[in-house]
Amino acid sequence: MSVEAALYAARVRYGSLEALHGVDLLVPAACVTVLLGRNGSGRTTALRALAGTVPLTAGRVVWRGTDITRVPAHARARRGLTLVPDRGAVFGSLSVAEQLELAAPDGVIGPALDAYPALRALLGRRAGTLSGGEQRMLAVARALAGTARLLLLDEPTQGMSPEATARTYALFGGLAAAGRTVLVAEQALPPGLCRAATVAYVLRRGGVAFSGEPAEAARFPWTGGPQPSPRR
Repeated sequence: MSVEAALYAARVRYGSLEALHGVDLLVPAACVTVLLGRNGSGRTTALRALAGTVPLTAGRVVWRGTDITRVPAHARARRGLTLVPDRGAVFGSLSVAEQLELAAPDGVIGPALDAYPALRALLGRRAGTLSGGEQRMLAVARALAGTARLLLLDEPTQGMSPEATARTYALFGGLAAAGRTVLVAEQALPPGLCRAATVAYVLRRGGVAFSGEPAEAARFPWTGGPQPSPRR
């Protein structure tokens, strides 16, 4: 399994607080990788470090075999990396149609609307007037509409209906099958994402507590999966 992107001994500081403590994270190509952890575990920081929106204080970021540690975020985006943050992922003053047209090659938005048919009725609406779940659908659809090879998504299904959530996880599996690489950060590991993912990491207090198969990661107490019986 080839590696699409990686963090090596990555450290990130916010002032006096170190958010990542020498994290090694390997994201396999053409797969769905899930990054799990509670708030404050470092999962959002890991995504931002890969995207270049926060600098490393130590360590390296490697993408497709090239060290991009000092490559700025906008240059990484031009090379085919897309980050969907957990907040502020849409432009509130632009309509749904305008945002999809900006992201889609040649302005063709049909595939993005096929991903989330509910957006068809919202094309003329400004994103700032949408519900939280609708904004998340738009943010993911916009990422899908582009040609990015590597997609980083931070809690992409928050606020979505169960139906839209299931559709989203199925879409991620389809992206991987088509050769694109997906890294999803979530607090919990729902069954749909567990089925779509190939590799899972669990972060705790800025370090990697587990890496391996998603079914094994689901046994950790903070991942939302089935819990082992307590020892007596």
